[in-house]
Amino acid sequence: MEVTWEDQQNINKFGRLNNRLHELEDEIKIAKESNDNLEDAGNELILTDEDVVRFQIGEVFAHVPKDEVETRIEQMKEATSQNLEKLEEEKESIIAQMAELKKILYGKFKDSINLEEE
Repeated sequence: MEVTWEDQQNINKFGRLNNRLHELEDEIKIAKESNDNLEDAGNELILTDEDVVRFQIGEVFAHVPKDEVETRIEQMKEATSQNLEKLEEEKESIIAQMAELKKILYGKFKDSINLEEE
């Protein structure tokens, strides 16, 4: 079976999309963990009865009023959620593109090509 330049481009594109898909899955996992950690921090903050709490800024802990920390945590959770949503959308787009390329490549090469994960 002859592999044309266009076929090779499709195979290469599939490989790049597959690599990006794996990167996205890792990024999504990290974003979910970060979101969970922020949720836990918010819950712990609710339980505390102190007016000033220690809040990590970079690698330093600063004493910050509880209200300001609550606001910052909410902002951080919102940013993380938006990022997570964007990553999920990109993942869905990549899965759709990969499905289309699979259809094209399996249509031409049938059993001569394997695009499935092991």
